[in-house]
Amino acid sequence: MNDEPRLFDERRDASEDKNRVREKGLDPSGHRARLRQRLLEGGDVSLADHEIIEYLLMTAIPQKDVKPLARMLIQRFGSLAGVFNADPRALMGISGIKETAAAALKIAGIAARRLARETVREEPVLASWQALIDYLHIDMAHLNHERVRVLYLNTQNRLILDQIISDGTLDESAIYTREIIHKAMEIGAAALILVHNHPSGSPKPSRADIQITQKIIEAGRLLGITVHDHVIIGREGHCSLKAQGLI
Repeated sequence: MNDEPRLFDERRDASEDKNRVREKGLDPSGHRARLRQRLLEGGDVSLADHEIIEYLLMTAIPQKDVKPLARMLIQRFGSLAGVFNADPRALMGISGIKETAAAALKIAGIAARRLARETVREEPVLASWQALIDYLHIDMAHLNHERVRVLYLNTQNRLILDQIISDGTLDESAIYTREIIHKAMEIGAAALILVHNHPSGSPKPSRADIQITQKIIEAGRLLGITVHDHVIIGREGHCSLKAQGLI
């Protein structure tokens, strides 16, 4: 009986040795090993954006140097978030990216959005504003169409519903005041935050953005529902109409 743990350890060591030999054969320069070591020992900034993509691709395409492919993806989709939010069909339209690699990138994007969403749900939204902005950027900043969502809050300003109400074309979307206020009453929301993105990249609000916000504020006021803000998300940053004194 005393020999069994040692035997198990010997088998595990032999397996690890084989893996190291195999990896060394695929990676004679030791680049992958160094990348992995930096990932395990470093913090959030230990890897550049293209290296994060590269590491994910390494797990999906083990027989190939994927650094050029990772750089190509960043260039094609504009950023790390752009790659994670890309449609799998668009990813697979790039030479070298097949279903397994596209799935690896997609699952990373899903994980990032879920983690950000859970962070937002843990605290009152107004007390964790940066977490909210981070979540919205992950989900919306790199869309090539306009998305409108409403964050419905309870009396403690905790998120009770995050509802996408419109996925528009490149430069237009629909915000229906009656439906927004009706939904708030239906679920017992005490307040809400309007959010939409600008596919152009600039979060600068338009006159229409301000006017529709004022219309919803007035409709909510009549029924005791507070509109805290209207946040516009773009690749270049975000704009809070309240912080800008526009509402």
